[in-house]
This record gives sequence, C-alpha cells and structure tokens, in this order.
Amino acid sequence: MNVKKLIFEGEGVTLDFKKTITSCEKIARTMVSFANNKGGRLLIGVADDGTIKGVKSEDEERYMITKAAHLFSRPALEPVFEEVYVDDKLVLVVDTPESTLKPHYALAEDGKWWAYVRVKDKSVLASKIVVDVLKRSADNTGVLIEYSSKEKSLLEYLEKMNRITVKEYCELIKVGRRAAQRILVNMVLSGVIKIHTTEKDEYYTAA
Repeated sequence: MNVKKLIFEGEGVTLDFKKTITSCEKIARTMVSFANNKGGRLLIGVADDGTIKGVKSEDEERYMITKAAHLFSRPALEPVFEEVYVDDKLVLVVDTPESTLKPHYALAEDGKWWAYVRVKDKSVLASKIVVDVLKRSADNTGVLIEYSSKEKSLLEYLEKMNRITVKEYCELIKVGRRAAQRILVNMVLSGVIKIHTTEKDEYYTAA
C-alpha cells in the first residue's frame, strides 16, 4: 500500500487522518460514517496536514479502535488493520468496509445513539430522511412509486428550480413534514431524485 500517495490525495469521503486516537466516541463517529457510505480508511499516525508522525503505541491504538467499533458502534463494526512503515515510522491503516447492515449508529458523549454519513472530509449527522433511505436501501424490497399530483409537483418544480429542500416541498404540496419525508424517501430509493447532504443543509435534485 502506498501510504504517501494516499496522504497526497488528502482527506475526503473515504479517507481520514488521525495523529492519535483520543476518544472512542469520535473514532466511532468516523467509522460509522464510512460504513453508512461507501466504506473508508483511517490512517493513524498521520497529522491533519499530512505529516507522518507515526504511532507510539500500536496496541493501544488497536484497542481503542476495536473498543469504538464493538462498544460505541451499533450494529458493531469489524475494522481491518494493516501496519505500514513509512520512513521508519509506523502508520496503522484501518479499513472500514461499506456495510450491508445500514444504518449504523455511534454512541455520543450525551449517551444517545446517532447515525452519521460522510460528507467530503467530515462525519455529518444523518437526517431522518437519510436514515430512512439507509434502512430501506438495506432491505432490498424495492419501491413501488405511484405518481400522484404530489410527486408530479416535485418533478415539475425541480425542472424549473433544479433543487428543493424539505421545507420548500412541504410548502409546495401543503403537507406536514412527515408526509413530505415519506414521499422524498420513496423518490430517492426509486432513483428518481438525489439527496445532497452538506454540513449546513440538505436538498434534492432530479437524478
């Protein structure tokens, strides 16, 4: 594995650098966001700026990551470890594959379980719609879409405006948030629209 090449590519949707593991909650959040997405890789012993610091206590780092994966993630995760020496410094590579048991939740400092997804190089709290999409996409039952006036209104709006938020959709079709969310989840799962999550907001576009 070419660790230097990975570092050069920088942190992103499938890659995160950690100089050291200081918190099971934080590392569980990152691993859960990888498992809920397309999978990802942690480089332990690498600073945020890409400087290779090396791992001081490999056993301790492994213990913290395994604890985070098993006790701070639900369902539990099974990370894959690899040791790579770069310029005589040990980098611990931790792979978290994409999960077939989505959604995964991480235990937060407030004692609650939250689902996270990966957005660029951040682990972002998943909205209720994203959690529903993860749940439903994992059960492989398929979605039967009935095109009522509500779905048609959405597609017509997107043709003109290109994007829409849940709030805007509620106002457009004059329904409550829960009913709007249900329609949006079905439309995402059927591949008609796409969901876009950013750190600040969430919106939908035609697929």
